[in-house]
Amino acid sequence: MMDDRRHPFRDSQQDREAASQVPATPQSLAPTYRLAFADTDFMTREELRPVRLQLELLKPELAMNEAGIRSTIVLFGGARIPEAAQKHTARSQTLADLSRYYEEARSFARKMTEISMLAGGFENVIVTGGGPGVMEAGNRGATEAGGRSIGLNIVLPHEQAPNTYVTPELCFNFHYFAIRKMHFLMRARAICIFPGGFGTLDELFESLTLIQTGRMAQVPVLLFGRAFWEKIINWDALAEAGTISAQDLALFQFVETADEAIRAIRNWQGAGEKRGAIPGR
Repeated sequence: MMDDRRHPFRDSQQDREAASQVPATPQSLAPTYRLAFADTDFMTREELRPVRLQLELLKPELAMNEAGIRSTIVLFGGARIPEAAQKHTARSQTLADLSRYYEEARSFARKMTEISMLAGGFENVIVTGGGPGVMEAGNRGATEAGGRSIGLNIVLPHEQAPNTYVTPELCFNFHYFAIRKMHFLMRARAICIFPGGFGTLDELFESLTLIQTGRMAQVPVLLFGRAFWEKIINWDALAEAGTISAQDLALFQFVETADEAIRAIRNWQGAGEKRGAIPGR
């Protein structure tokens, strides 16, 4: 392996390997003797939370930089929404009906990835939560286009393995929801939200709040399925109550299909001035 260190000091990996060969004695077996960075018991102590937060921010950042990922298209959406061919397995008729959004997410990701690859595949890369449902559809569409996609998975009380369509070297696992959401938005050039549950709502409102308060540059925020979103959220009531401004309702728009979403991103005011803007074709 090429030695690309920028200093003359001994490599930490070398010392970790050397320490593992030390003869077993009461002293060398003591927990205090373990190298701090190689001691998982130490690294998971309550007092080390600030360090773990930093590491969880840094590890995906380094990997994505090394992969040349410059901008992303974010897909949020429900883990329980099945593909159309499997809608008979849905736990409710509503979920079965929402299966069409699995297919729209799949189509959107495929078409976006094809566009991305025309420019080298480093801009507007699809990123999802890496799980099932709409997330799987996004990674699947990117794979069908022959491109890469990112999966930002998280450890949950119930087992959740990443879907098989995520590009392996761009598949990440998180402990902290907050750091995971930062990685969703750090490179975002558009945010597409499909029907979903609490997690999707959390991601939607986090994104809107950051844009509304000027903590994040404005990007297209596209809600797939007007009927769904207007049924579960009374947007106009928020504006009428004065808890948001009427102008805040312009921070997002509704779309129904993959093609409509791509047009909305292309035609979005100011999009052409941003790095990674989607070209017409």
